[in-house]
Amino acid sequence: MPIKVPDELPAVNLLRNENVFVMTDTRAHLQNIRPLKVLILNLMPKKIETENQFLRLLSNSPLQLDIQLLRIDNRASRNTPTEHLNTFYRNFEDIKDENYDGLIITGAPLGLVDFDDVAYWPQISEVLSWAKKHVTSTLCVCWAVQAALNILYNVPKKTLEEKISGVYEHLNLEPHALLTRGFDEIFLAPHSRYAAFPVDMIETHTDLDILASSEQAGAYLMASRDKRLVLVTGHPEYDAGTLASEFFRDSEAGLLPILPDNYFPDNNPANKPKATWRSHGHLLFANWLNYYVYQITPFDLREMNPTLE
Repeated sequence: MPIKVPDELPAVNLLRNENVFVMTDTRAHLQNIRPLKVLILNLMPKKIETENQFLRLLSNSPLQLDIQLLRIDNRASRNTPTEHLNTFYRNFEDIKDENYDGLIITGAPLGLVDFDDVAYWPQISEVLSWAKKHVTSTLCVCWAVQAALNILYNVPKKTLEEKISGVYEHLNLEPHALLTRGFDEIFLAPHSRYAAFPVDMIETHTDLDILASSEQAGAYLMASRDKRLVLVTGHPEYDAGTLASEFFRDSEAGLLPILPDNYFPDNNPANKPKATWRSHGHLLFANWLNYYVYQITPFDLREMNPTLE
């Protein structure tokens, strides 16, 4: 089954050209089923690119999804047209009384910024608190993981001196868990962050189950036992060329970035990289939608149990 998005969203034509099944609002209204309502809080500067990446992963599911885009920062964007934001994004005030089956909070380029200096830090805290009563399952990616750990578990910010950038091997620690069902024992995933997520820190400060980790990148996939919170410290949504774009951007800015590990063929930036994590990314999101959202969400979202906190 397809994802359901507004007819005019730029991702529609892009994904259709990739033979991804996308259903517009017009056609979806003709089907007599209830799609899962999934809210995406997009914190990345290049919002259209990020929309494409997440919608691509969400499309690989037998479930129909009603995707809504959320923003919490109304400052002018340098990377996304204002018309696009005003047309396709909703403000938190507009949706705070609604319930959702799933919530995805993307990463953000804020690894070197103190939490108190993040312009929308109070709003992030408000959304995570709101989700406890209004969302069946929340999935956080990269910087959003760091934010969620601090807000929900009081885990201190731990910043690395050198950025983790590259594609790393991860060990599937719980192969029989629902979220890792079908994962290989060893799988690849990209990372791009200054945040550190040591396994012992997660075990000491939280009650989360660590389902996958990397010797180089630390804890990768974590989940609460009630399935209502999933944390992914890497970027399974990244396209093949995303790390390359970041590397060349930083190089042109004179930041002297390190070469991403295990990424460019022969470690030569002139060689075009290939995605080696795509199957894992699709399976991770399909498992989350099925086992952590669809299987436990109420058919009537008005019946969502407010005591599930």
